[in-house]
Amino acid sequence: MSAGEASGDLHASGLVRAIKAREPDASVTCLGGAHLKEAGASILVDNRDVSVVGISEVLHHGRKIYGAWRKIKGYLQGNRPNLLILIDFPDFNFLLARLAKGLGIPVLYFISPQVWAWRSGRVRTLKRFVDEMAVILPFEQEFFQRFGMTVHFVGHPLLDRIEEAPSRDEAASRYGLGKNGFLVGLLPGSRQSEIRSLLPELLAAAALIRDGVPDVSFVLPVAPTVAVAEVESRVAQSGVPVQVVAGDTYGVLRACDLVLTASGTVTLESAMLGTPMVIVYKVSSLSYHLGRHLIKVKYAGLPNLIAGQRIVPECLQHEARAERIAAEAMDLLLHPQKLEKQKRGLAQIRQRLGAPGVAHRVAELALAMCSK
Repeated sequence: MSAGEASGDLHASGLVRAIKAREPDASVTCLGGAHLKEAGASILVDNRDVSVVGISEVLHHGRKIYGAWRKIKGYLQGNRPNLLILIDFPDFNFLLARLAKGLGIPVLYFISPQVWAWRSGRVRTLKRFVDEMAVILPFEQEFFQRFGMTVHFVGHPLLDRIEEAPSRDEAASRYGLGKNGFLVGLLPGSRQSEIRSLLPELLAAAALIRDGVPDVSFVLPVAPTVAVAEVESRVAQSGVPVQVVAGDTYGVLRACDLVLTASGTVTLESAMLGTPMVIVYKVSSLSYHLGRHLIKVKYAGLPNLIAGQRIVPECLQHEARAERIAAEAMDLLLHPQKLEKQKRGLAQIRQRLGAPGVAHRVAELALAMCSK
């Protein structure tokens, strides 16, 4: 099993537990991290050695990445496992798929790389070296089937994790939410670059919202990858009263009437919990202009992509300004019918994402492939 990133490690750990629940003697060896180790997998290579982004970072970690590749290659050649399961992390995993195919090892790809959004030519590589796909977004099944691939829509693994979210009443009491007034969440992202670019705009938008909406309060859950002290300092400098919370993203999402959030997985989590949102994102000018030519999808937010229409406002790049963000937020808060309309749209997205039990469905696929 190859899970090169933190999110993949988390989702793969649930899969390992599901496999071992059916086959207690199953042996799982992996490229992974702490979650996979805790689930009972044997770590062949720590994913921190290969999980880097950017050309300079890859060059700097080149020796470790090559060492990881040689170690995994030697293991596959020497042990010939019954199955290789790849989780996202395309650049490295594509190489492993090619290697496994040459060794006659079946390959299952769980959590597809987003080839439908950009670099779609990589589908040809997937078709050549991957035996079956277990995809997590509803439109991915039709996309890959058009290329003649064996594809199973298993549902999104967040469906299993979202079950842990507190109830609306519990979350509301946790953040002192009364019967009157709005609670708005600020979610600037989990990367340092996002904090620098988005948090000032979200705080400025919050100040404008306070002027236009009576009895509104704000809460900000800090991702584990971000220093709480830095966020608290930026909030204090803004002069906007914001309750800063370490973690508890699900609790915040459940409690809030609306969230202003960076684009990413959290938008899907918000959709699953039925919390309306405004999606905000911007990157460097160079990345933006390159992306405009490479990215082939109409929307940035996963809820809009899944719905096939714009049900959630998107403030992207030059529109990711406090004034525009605040205007979109107030349009929802001051018009309850618009807030309810978005909730209905989010409920439909939740239905399209399948049902809990994703890890168990993928485990059944994996074990069936092992038996062939």
